[in-house]
Amino acid sequence: MIPFFVAVLLCQGGENQTLRIVADVIFIVASLTDLLDGKIARKYHLVTNFGKFMDPLADKLLVCSALICLIELGQIPAWVVIIIISREFIISGFRLVASDNGVVIAASYWGKFKTVFQMTAVILLILNLEPLKLVADIVLWIAVALTVISLADYIYKNHKVLTEGSM
Repeated sequence: MIPFFVAVLLCQGGENQTLRIVADVIFIVASLTDLLDGKIARKYHLVTNFGKFMDPLADKLLVCSALICLIELGQIPAWVVIIIISREFIISGFRLVASDNGVVIAASYWGKFKTVFQMTAVILLILNLEPLKLVADIVLWIAVALTVISLADYIYKNHKVLTEGSM
């Protein structure tokens, strides 16, 4: 779904508002599908280590793809996306090291809040409506702050994975 989303958003240089709305709907459906998948897994006790690893990865790929498109469309500065993507690489590295030691690091509450704000910012930015610009910018800055906070939280709570090889 991500390649289709990217193609629709970037089609005609992002100038076509109808295509932006279609891209937004695709983004929202992909986000909600991911959320629903997790709720179903928890409700029916179908949570797996694979799911704990892949669910956050799917969120990252969707959000990062959208953010990179928004750089291309001139709506957000590249350094914001560099902070967000750097955090994702660092956390993914933590998860890989933990996995090698038989430990699964599930998403934290800070990470979940970060994802909600990132997705909300993306939805508002894709719409690109002047009356929502200030709101979109504020939500994006909150998302950046939560990105940094959630990184610090992961490092604080999981530093033993790197220093001792276990938790």
